[in-house]
This record gives sequence, structure tokens and C-alpha cells, in this order.
Amino acid sequence: MLFRSLDMAEKPEGLEKSRRVRHRPDFERAYGSGRRLAGRFMTVFVVANHTTTTRLGVAATGKLGSAVVRNRAKRLARELFRRRQQPAGLDIVIVPRLNMLDAPFTSVQSDFDSVLEQRNRPAGHRTSSAHHTSPRRTRGSSRV
Repeated sequence: MLFRSLDMAEKPEGLEKSRRVRHRPDFERAYGSGRRLAGRFMTVFVVANHTTTTRLGVAATGKLGSAVVRNRAKRLARELFRRRQQPAGLDIVIVPRLNMLDAPFTSVQSDFDSVLEQRNRPAGHRTSSAHHTSPRRTRGSSRV
């Protein structure tokens, strides 16, 4: 048989509402007082929510593209969150970038993991490979 019957005992793989950031004040709290972590494919805001549940919010704005594109970005973000065990008591808000949709899932997943690892580092701390080593040009200097 080509189609498998849905067993009612199986739990759906979606993200239940209690694990989602859904209200504007919660998003604003993440933006205002949360830690901003930038990755290659997304920007992530992390803030404590003072509960035992870790929740996910996805802010896929119209700048990203059409509704189809935004919904795909949200599905990818939810899958990233679902596959990675998170510490309790956090609100995580993902702001996807357009290049997230064209990248292989494994690349997006490793980017998400590395972004969340940044949360454990002190603010403003960079790895040695991330430092800008070329000299800065001053105003009026030539490129000669």
C-alpha cells in the first residue's frame, strides 16, 4: 500500500502551542532585553521566560518574500528547534534570512547550533578567526 494509515497513537511531529512564542509582548521582550546572536542564515534572540518550558518564535517578515517563502522559513526554523534539545526556561526568536531557504538543511542546522553556542560566551566575545585584521582606511586616504 502506498499510503500509510495514520495511527492515532502516534504523536504529530509539530510544535505544540505551549512551546511557541505567539504574542507581540513576548517578541518585544526578546528584542528589547534578550541577547542578540547573529549567524550566517539567521539572527536569534534569546531571553529567559521564567518558566520550565523553552519556546520558539519565528519572525518571518514581508522583507523575506511571499507567504509561501515566509511559511517555508517558519517550517525550517521549527524543525531546527524541534531537533535540538534546548535548556529549560528560554524564549528563542529566530529571524530568518533569505539565504536560509537556499542552503542545505545540514548547513542551516550547524549555523543554528553555533549561534546558540554563542549564548554561553560573554557578550562581545569573538573567536580569533572572526577578528577583522586588515587595517582600516581613514577618511581621505587613497587605495593606491
